[in-house]
Amino acid sequence: MALRIDRIPTWKDNYTYLLHCEETNEAAVVDAPEADPVLRRVESSGAKVVSILSTHHHPDHSMANPDLAQRFGAPVYGHVSDRERLPGFTNGLEEGDTVRVGRHVARVLHIPAHTRGHIAYVFDDALAVFSGDTLFAAGCGRLFEGTPEMMFAAMRKLDALPDAMRVFCGHEYTESNLVFAVHVEPDNLAAQWKLDRVREIRAKAAADWHDATDSEMSVPSTLADERATNPFLRAADAAELGRRRALKDNFRG
Repeated sequence: MALRIDRIPTWKDNYTYLLHCEETNEAAVVDAPEADPVLRRVESSGAKVVSILSTHHHPDHSMANPDLAQRFGAPVYGHVSDRERLPGFTNGLEEGDTVRVGRHVARVLHIPAHTRGHIAYVFDDALAVFSGDTLFAAGCGRLFEGTPEMMFAAMRKLDALPDAMRVFCGHEYTESNLVFAVHVEPDNLAAQWKLDRVREIRAKAAADWHDATDSEMSVPSTLADERATNPFLRAADAAELGRRRALKDNFRG
């Protein structure tokens, strides 16, 4: 019983995901800022979209929600606190709630800090977490609506997931994140090795992100990779995470 996960390049460097239960043909769209690339992928897959899942309200993750909801007759899910901010919002979620995509069930983690209504969708059986702009490959999101303490708590929730859990994040930021990771942990050989590998992948990248192929994408990562390379997940406490995030905000490496 497979959950097929298609990575759709959207916006400037965003990842939108089409989750397709191959047993039932039901599907969900995660974090869509524009409709056309999603519609083309849905048409080519033959999937029946039954839900639209948002990790947070920012426009580069949600602008296409109303269009997609109308086209597919599908509800739009987000955190309950984003009722007035998330485009197309219909269904509110809290920590511990679940959503279904065919035979597959995701549990919801509330992981505020980037925004106060940020959530992640964890498909335990499929070993896939959709972490939006909280946990990136080798990075974390800016603290727009939260504190280092909140982000540290979010990291601890995600760090409880198993090593093999795949991390499907919101942006293709991996190379720049790893440059920073090596800067703050110069003796971290795992981060340096991954940076070299990601540079090889990204060197082949299309000039237009919309034309990117799977071989040009550095996402997903895994929790094992993140434990070894991510300076924010590896932070010893909230103070260290906060110092690293402040340094990253102004980093030009």
